[in-house]
Amino acid sequence: MSQSPVVTRFAPSPTGALHIGGARTALFNWLYARGHGGTFLLRIEDTDRTRSTDENRQAILDGLTWLGLDWDGEPVSQNDNAARHAEVANQMLAAGHAYKCFATQEEIEAFREKAREEKTSTLYRSPWRDVAEADYPDLPFVIRLKAPRIGTTTLHDEVQGDVTWSNDQLDDMILLRSDGTPVYMLAVVVDDHDMGVTHVVRGDDHLANAFRQNLIYEAMGWDKPVLAHIPLIFGPDGKKLSKRHGATGAAEYQALGYPAAGMRNYLTRLGWSHGDDEFFTDAQAREWFELSGIGKSPARFDTKKLESICGLHMAAADDAALLHELKDYLAASGQPAFTDAQSDGMSRAMYCLKERAKTFPDLIEKAHFVLTDTPIIPDEKSATHLTDVFRSILSELTPQLQNASWDRDTLEGIVSEVAGTHDMKLGKLAGPLRAALSGRPVSPSVFDMMLVLGREETIARITQATA
Repeated sequence: MSQSPVVTRFAPSPTGALHIGGARTALFNWLYARGHGGTFLLRIEDTDRTRSTDENRQAILDGLTWLGLDWDGEPVSQNDNAARHAEVANQMLAAGHAYKCFATQEEIEAFREKAREEKTSTLYRSPWRDVAEADYPDLPFVIRLKAPRIGTTTLHDEVQGDVTWSNDQLDDMILLRSDGTPVYMLAVVVDDHDMGVTHVVRGDDHLANAFRQNLIYEAMGWDKPVLAHIPLIFGPDGKKLSKRHGATGAAEYQALGYPAAGMRNYLTRLGWSHGDDEFFTDAQAREWFELSGIGKSPARFDTKKLESICGLHMAAADDAALLHELKDYLAASGQPAFTDAQSDGMSRAMYCLKERAKTFPDLIEKAHFVLTDTPIIPDEKSATHLTDVFRSILSELTPQLQNASWDRDTLEGIVSEVAGTHDMKLGKLAGPLRAALSGRPVSPSVFDMMLVLGREETIARITQATA
């Protein structure tokens, strides 16, 4: 096998948004190309003009951008190459690898109906396959590829191993329709060849197509790409992932607040493995990813595992980068942008917000103390901590906080001392103090909140709560 530079491609159809299965296929292609110093190309397979839309095309680009999957060069439109596809079909026709078929739809359907009645194969066998060109009628025709009718074909697949197909199960597939437009099966092969694609990594629902497409490579004498057909993604119930399982599109997961790094890690691990490693960085994924690590069995999508991986990535993330992605999440989910004051507060608080948060909604819930307006209005659960007794105890804190050094050890010491004078442990005061500072039961530690808010705001909130 030649050691030409690796070229992979992701070739989505803009007849819908970017599905999570497509996102994983794109990710695998991206990882393999990036890990081998190769090229990752994007081709929009828009030959279905009735169902392809600019909106879906943009949604695919947006989904890939959110996932951080950068492609090389401009996206290619398959439809723009229709003339080249037709040219190749006519070359095969001229070389005797294809033929003109003048059969009508009615004749083809009559053939199949008879086959069904006789319980024989409904694979259409055209009577025009071996007719001399001199005997062609002046009628509309399609161009069909001459498929072998005896023997078997074996293709090697990096995931599936050697796969053998009986040639009598291959039809003389149409290459050009009667209006001269190319079919998808031809377009894929021509584009892959012309774009220099060395590795075709795609869902195993395309495995049967590989045998038909192989005939075009052989007829044209072209180098064949390495094949890797990856298993589909199943839902928790063991059935193909679909809307009945909940969110299925990349954009939906962004709007739900999953961080892109966590989603990349989880999708990489979904059907591929490197030993027992579950959590890894992008750099590690690029270094480790090989096609041999892809399993043959369908992977099951597990939201709890996704959240767990996302939590690890949020905790490990750079604070500024996480805040930037959080702002993108607000836009993607249609929420108001942060004010300058909120953005500043989030920046200061991020170090204590990202621990144990699994999604951006988790993070925002914990950040209520820097995002809310004052005075703090405690929710029902928090308000139960602000009894007269505890409000009286909290009021004893304020004079001691006035001139204290504003560091964690000093603050813990002051709160512990006040608690001790009332014969209670520090933890007993945490609930009332959290209610005063945040008004919510979910927040960072009270001392982190005090450090983020600063002396003046901390004292003001305690004073308001005890008034």
